[in-house]
Amino acid sequence: MPMAIVALTGTVEPMADCDLCEAAQITPWFHEDDLCWIAECEICAVPMVVWKVHDPEPPADVKEALHARLAVVVEEHFDFEHYVDDHMRNIPDHYHAHARPRGGFFGHGLRRR
Repeated sequence: MPMAIVALTGTVEPMADCDLCEAAQITPWFHEDDLCWIAECEICAVPMVVWKVHDPEPPADVKEALHARLAVVVEEHFDFEHYVDDHMRNIPDHYHAHARPRGGFFGHGLRRR
């Protein structure tokens, strides 16, 4: 999906103690590019977009691009309407957002395309 390159801010170098910087591929991955990666959240089993910059507050244009990529993954791989939940509960210092099913929170048992 072509998108304009957005300015990066924050710490580009991964933080040694950050699980999202580590980016271990322990669940299915759906997308990766220079801006982000999108995988199934280990805890709640919904697609989750992770900014590749260790910073909790991306600029508005970056956040918009991240959410757009997440929406494409949901459309291509899943069969549910979603809302973006970017309340970072467990890892509050590295921006990430979940595509949650409308009317729900977890994704266990969601139908895939």
